[in-house]
Amino acid sequence: MQALTDRELYQALEYAKSIDETTGRKIIANFQSDQTMLAQMLFGIFPGIIAEQNQDMAHLFMDLCFDLLCVFQKAFGPLPAQNELDIDWLQKQAMLLDTELQAVKKNQDMDDKIRNSLQERMISRTHDETPQSGLIAFMNAAVDDYASENPSRVPATQITQALILVAIRLFNNLYTHSRKY
Repeated sequence: MQALTDRELYQALEYAKSIDETTGRKIIANFQSDQTMLAQMLFGIFPGIIAEQNQDMAHLFMDLCFDLLCVFQKAFGPLPAQNELDIDWLQKQAMLLDTELQAVKKNQDMDDKIRNSLQERMISRTHDETPQSGLIAFMNAAVDDYASENPSRVPATQITQALILVAIRLFNNLYTHSRKY
């Protein structure tokens, strides 16, 4: 999958921000129907992990995931339906993700060195698997800006950015994998 140019990224982000509430609800409904597992992760499981540290950041995460959904659809076309994908691939994605997510859950009993190593591996793999560095930088800046508005949000910055990276990686992998079939 090619990296978005600055112009493509700007246009896709502008598109995402211009969507009205009715259209937004339709996009989310279609996403939940076409990609049930991914939608559940991005709008259910991941925000729950972030909410353990800060509810505001969990809400921001969901807003940013909506933006990601719109950016990818604008730039790369409609998402493939979940039933069009190889079930083995979906299961492998879920298993890899589950292992990496154990490192970001604060209530998970784990040695700090192991946790840090797993977190670094997750971030490294995400950067290796997705060429969307401009999108990653934009999302990280949005998280930093929002966190800077209220000190109670700052502790959830790292987890929010890590899960945004994972979301970008999942979208990227989804489009890359679907084009192989």
